[in-house]
Parts: sequence; C-alpha cells; structure tokens
Amino acid sequence: MITVRRARPSDAPAIGAVHVAAWRSTYPGILPDSYLARMSAPRQAAHYDAMIRAGGGVHVATASGLDLGPNGGVARVVGFATGGRARGGGAELAEGEIETLYVLDDWRERGLGRRLMRAAATHLAGMGCGSAFLWVLRDNPSRWFYSRLGGKPAAETTISFAGQAVAQMAYVWSPIDKLAQATSSAS
Repeated sequence: MITVRRARPSDAPAIGAVHVAAWRSTYPGILPDSYLARMSAPRQAAHYDAMIRAGGGVHVATASGLDLGPNGGVARVVGFATGGRARGGGAELAEGEIETLYVLDDWRERGLGRRLMRAAATHLAGMGCGSAFLWVLRDNPSRWFYSRLGGKPAAETTISFAGQAVAQMAYVWSPIDKLAQATSSAS
C-alpha cells in the first residue's frame, strides 16, 4: 500500500537517502559529477530533521505490504515533497513554494509525484497561500511533469551551482486549487 502523510523526525534518514539517490540519478551531466559524488545522506537527513521538527511542510510517500514485494515488509519512504512560503526572489511569482519533490526511480510512474504535489499544495493552502510555484532545472528530464499537472511556465533564470551556471525555470499554479486538485492528465 502507498501512503502519503506528514513526515516524522524518524523519517529524516530515509528522506536524506531519497534526496541523494534522486539527485544522483537525475542530474549527471546537468550538475557537476564531483558535487553529486560528495553528497551525503546523513547531511541531508539532518537538514530535513530540522525542517520536520520546526513544523515545516514535509510530506512522504511510503510503500508497505505487497507494494514491497510478495513478502511485504516494513513501510519504506520512497518519495517526499517539501513546501512553505515563497523564499527570496520567488515571492513575486506566488505566495507558496514547492521546494522539493523527489521520488526514487523504481517508484516513478505510479502517481506518487502527483499525490505528493497535491499534499504540498493542500499544506500551502492551509497556510493561506492562494498560489504556488516551484523552480526546476531546465535540463531536468522530468520537467514535463509540472506542465502535466497544470503548472504554467512563468520565469527563467540562471543560477550558479557548485561553480557552474545552471538554467532553471519556474512553474506557477494560480489559484493554488489548480494544483491541489490536479490529476496527472491535467493540461
């Protein structure tokens, strides 16, 4: 069974591991290989632990039972999303920001990303955000997903990441209900 729920501090190590695994599978050739090799799941876990303990909008997708195979097993975090009020230069785009969305490769194409995005949007709406946006690297091969959920391209910029210029795009959902109610076939 797949469940999407608010993250608990005990989820932080698994969230850190998902973060590192997702970056290493998605960003080779986009971000410096040396940076990807130095990523640390425990360091990421500490970041997410602090975010969870501070009441941040962290949601996890967990798999359990037969979704883990014929013998089932203990529930396992296979994806997560974070969201909060728009940071920095994003405030002119929308009130809320989806900061992260990562799903392990073996668990993609099962609707988890959509469910996590909806959970994040519902959290943001509960905070009073009437709109949401996210930044995605322009060369991210999964960028199409955000358009399928009804996100509209709204901005593009270049950032410096690990000493390399990287283009990113912003997708906006306004009103936020468009994301909270999105299905994978939305256009």
